[in-house]
Amino acid sequence: MKAKVSVIGAGNVGATTAHLVVQSGIADVVLFDITEGIPQGKALDLAEAAPLWNVASSITGTNDFSDTRDSDIIVITAGFPRKPGMSRDDLLHANADVIRKVVAGTSALSPGSIYIIVTNPMDVMTQIAWTVSGFDSGRVIGMGGVLDASRFRTFISLELGVSPEDIETLVLGGHGDSMVPLPQYTTVKGVPLKEFLGHERIADLIHRARNGGAEIVALLKTGSAYYAPAASTFQMIKAVLLDEKRLLPCSALLRGEYGHRDVYVGVPVILGKNGVEKIIELPLAKDEALQFDKSAHAVKSMVETASANEQK
Repeated sequence: MKAKVSVIGAGNVGATTAHLVVQSGIADVVLFDITEGIPQGKALDLAEAAPLWNVASSITGTNDFSDTRDSDIIVITAGFPRKPGMSRDDLLHANADVIRKVVAGTSALSPGSIYIIVTNPMDVMTQIAWTVSGFDSGRVIGMGGVLDASRFRTFISLELGVSPEDIETLVLGGHGDSMVPLPQYTTVKGVPLKEFLGHERIADLIHRARNGGAEIVALLKTGSAYYAPAASTFQMIKAVLLDEKRLLPCSALLRGEYGHRDVYVGVPVILGKNGVEKIIELPLAKDEALQFDKSAHAVKSMVETASANEQK
């Protein structure tokens, strides 16, 4: 029986993720959105493309959570983008409410599923999803590190004029501008990055990677990135469904690793059929450890803010 992936949110990221899953042929897809007609129309469009991709995956568009029943993976992309005049706290509270409703509406229908959270602020939303679901923490995972690492690889590739396939890197910490790239674990075909670039140039590339999403928003004027976020999400879906045991940077619940406990933050994990199967703890340089601590504390603070708002 083919695996089932439900994508909650039929906006650009959600629809593109559904596209990648259907085109791969590795799972059937349910595309959910609260706006009537949008998921149905996009699902029909993708269904009509499937014969051209020579795949037999089905895709259903729906406004009913019941259609997500017995999902193997539930991807949550639903939420509000940050708009002019909206504070980070406003975005936090609005999307926290969305995540709580979605997880409450889907978790009982798919008690054996794995959640992949994309909605921002991603690390906080992942922690809320875990709390609401009651699932084992290894089955609730945040997408962020995969995207941040891909952006860093892209900018290194452009700088050096080499294929991004030959670049390996890891990124820790909260998703976005508090990410902690690790130059000491970044290589080009096994050769350390420092053999190609000096400290200042590496720092410039780290700065650009941290602001990679904002750079795209500034160029588009309206809207934000979705191809790379969807591709990052698909890499995680594939690692789980095919039990690839990939070492990927994902947001996972720490239980003492890296000196932190009870907080979701980006770390290297082994991702397989059970979700997060192991957290890899790496020795960090002093400045990296300080940056990671700052990032983790920022996530904790936002979690506390979201929890306080729910209790009001």
